[in-house]
Amino acid sequence: MNTKPKGFSYVKTNFNYISYYKDGKWDEGTLREDDKITISGLSTSLHYGQECFEGLKAYRRKDGKVQLFRVEDNAKRFQMSCEHMVMPAIPIDVFIDAVKKVVKANESFVPAYGNKDTLYIRPFMIGIGDNLGLKPASEYIFSIIVSPVGPYFSGPVKPVDMLVSEYDRAAPNGTGHVKVGGNYAASLYARLSAKKSGYADCIFLDPRTHTKIEEVGVANFIGITKDGKYITPKSPSILDSITNRSLKWLAINELKIDVIEGDIYIDQLNDIAEAGACGTAAVITPIGSITNGNVKHVFPASEVIGETIKKLYDLMTGIQFGDIEDPNHWVTIL
Repeated sequence: MNTKPKGFSYVKTNFNYISYYKDGKWDEGTLREDDKITISGLSTSLHYGQECFEGLKAYRRKDGKVQLFRVEDNAKRFQMSCEHMVMPAIPIDVFIDAVKKVVKANESFVPAYGNKDTLYIRPFMIGIGDNLGLKPASEYIFSIIVSPVGPYFSGPVKPVDMLVSEYDRAAPNGTGHVKVGGNYAASLYARLSAKKSGYADCIFLDPRTHTKIEEVGVANFIGITKDGKYITPKSPSILDSITNRSLKWLAINELKIDVIEGDIYIDQLNDIAEAGACGTAAVITPIGSITNGNVKHVFPASEVIGETIKKLYDLMTGIQFGDIEDPNHWVTIL
C-alpha cells in the first residue's frame, strides 16, 4: 500500500489488537478488523479516568524492512502507568509480542522510506464494566491501534514561539509522571489558549512554585547552554520521555557533552543558546522564544534550528530509520 499519510491524523488500517481482562486474568488476545469498542456507559475509564496509554512508531528502513524503536521501554513505562492507575499490568513480553503482531499484520501501511513518515502505534488500557461507585474496575481492555502518519509539524524543522501558561498540567504529587489521559485533558485548555494567541504551544511551570519550566505542552523541555551542556528539567511531575532518555544518551556518548538534569528557572534563560521540545510525535521541535507575561525571551538560535539540536535530531532519526547503526540495543527489526 504505502500511501502518503495526510499529516498526523488517523487512517484506519486492516487490523488492531484487543485483549480482555476478566475474573482475574487476561485472555489470549486477538487481531481483529473492527476498530470500534463497545463498553458499558458506567465504565471507570469514562467517569473516573481509569486508563493509560503509550505512543511509539514503526519505521521503514532503506532496505525495506520495518523496525521498532525502544519498544521494551514503552512496555515498562506502560506497566508503571497501569500500576499507578490500579490496573492489571501487561507482561513485558506480551506487550512486545502484541505490538509486533499488529505491526506485521499492517505492514503494508508502514509508509515508504525517505519522507520521515511512520506507522504510529497506540497501545492503551481502559477500565470497563458496570461501575457506579469510585473504585477500580474488575474488567479491562488492552488494545493496540495503529495508523500511518506524516511528521507532526509540516514543513522544515524550524524554531517556534511558546507562551508560558498560567495553568497547571499536573499536581505536585499527582499523575504527571505517568502517561494517562488526565494529564493531556488538563493541558487542552492551556494549549488552545496559547494557539489562539498565535503561539505554537504553551510552557507549563512547576505546579508548586510556578518558577521552573516543567513541560512544553505534551513534550519534555530540553536546552543547550552557551557552554555546550544539555539541560532538561527534573521533577516528579514530569513524564519520563523515552525520546528524552535517548537524546541524553546520545548527547553523552555520541556528542561527548555533559547532561544536567535539574531546575530551569523561567526568569533565568540567558545561559541557554538552543531550546527545544522532545517527544515521540515530533522527535524535537526547536523553540525560538518563550513569552512569560510581558517578557519575551528570544534564544540565540531563534531563526533556524541550533547546531547541537540539529545533530541530535539527525542522530535520533538516523537510528530510528535504520540509517545509523543501533548504538545501544534500541532497535527491533521485524
